[in-house]
Amino acid sequence: MYRVDLNCDLGESFGAYTIGRDEEVLSYISSANVACGFHASDPYVMSETVRRAKGRGVRVGAHPGYPDLVGFGRRNLTVSRKS
Repeated sequence: MYRVDLNCDLGESFGAYTIGRDEEVLSYISSANVACGFHASDPYVMSETVRRAKGRGVRVGAHPGYPDLVGFGRRNLTVSRKS
């Protein structure tokens, strides 16, 4: 039998800003990419997202991004390996 991994990016809220409906989405997915704090999220949101996902049996991966909170990680940035 085939199985499908339904994946979603989560944990993109930060500070006083709620982005997305993570709690609802967790009921429908089997894995999540959790934002890692440069383009979205913060340490509290990351921790809570992982805790909630694990509590529902959802596998967790990282969703890294460029340090571009204003552009949500979508702008071209000049960076070096040391940045």
